[in-house]
Amino acid sequence: MKFYNKLIYWYLKNKRTLPWRETQNPYFIWLSEIMLQQTRVAQGLSYYLKFTTTFPTVFDLAKADESTVLKMWQGLGYYSRARNLHYSAKYIANELNGVFPSTYKEIIKLKGVGDYTASAIASICFNEPTAVVDGNVYRVLSRYFGIYTAINSTEGIKEFKTLAQSLIDKNQPGTYNQAIMDFGATQCKPQNPLCESCPFNDSCVAFEKNLVKELPVKEKKIKVRKRYFNYLVIKTEDQKTILSERKGKGIWQGLYQFPLIESDKSINQKEIINSEKFIDLFPDETTISLYNKKEIIHKLSHQHLHTSFWIVETKSLKKADIPWNNIKQFPVPVLVANFLEEFQPKN
Repeated sequence: MKFYNKLIYWYLKNKRTLPWRETQNPYFIWLSEIMLQQTRVAQGLSYYLKFTTTFPTVFDLAKADESTVLKMWQGLGYYSRARNLHYSAKYIANELNGVFPSTYKEIIKLKGVGDYTASAIASICFNEPTAVVDGNVYRVLSRYFGIYTAINSTEGIKEFKTLAQSLIDKNQPGTYNQAIMDFGATQCKPQNPLCESCPFNDSCVAFEKNLVKELPVKEKKIKVRKRYFNYLVIKTEDQKTILSERKGKGIWQGLYQFPLIESDKSINQKEIINSEKFIDLFPDETTISLYNKKEIIHKLSHQHLHTSFWIVETKSLKKADIPWNNIKQFPVPVLVANFLEEFQPKN
């Protein structure tokens, strides 16, 4: 039996019931694929339902302001996905009259869409035989064929794409692509794969040679950078604070945060008070206290943020124009959102 026949047979018996499986609408498939980059289905499902309810068409998403989109995305992380999604929605609505591109070559031109997402949309919605290659596919193919080429190397990316393309069922490429993604997610899992019940265990190289834990191979990650964040959580007597939008191309562009003092190491209260930014903000008397006694370490892909929240109480400030009651309207990084969830009920 051909690889794709066995895989699709498994899928038809075991596939997960998911809302984007009930449609071939490219707008909905696109939304789901962008959301599920770097995100597990269990986490992404509620966001997908919220987005499709609030923005049932690409025109609705295009008309929304970016701050609203980022607020709805809050908690999913990798916020460039949301900004690119919004940018491409405006392009489709305004330049293409709401008609979604229908070929891999056109779909991949959309901002924020790479090979994997373009392949998924083209195959599922338009029956184009373009194979998806994501973490699940790398894992299945490297184990089944016993491939040691690093999946995150230039050579590996080409090798696995070529192999995936050679295996696809050209008559039902969308079903095949969803089958191999589901198979990797639920059967050929990263940890504790279900090898004993696997339909491929009679021909899988990794299972035969006891290499399941060794494959796939990944080149060593980029060195993680440490950063030290000190947020000044301001409370005036009339219950106002300061939030400002993060600008530039760094993390959390377009999200809001409290005034930030970034340092190259952990700093104490005296160093905070003597910093130029603190003196500029608070020329008059203030009360300052450390909220979290233990440093919060917020881990991003290539950065670890060692974070302290300093509660600063003062009479009034010219810049403090956001009432605490309104603070939840603003899109903030999950690091700040978690703090607010804990801090606001107490205050």
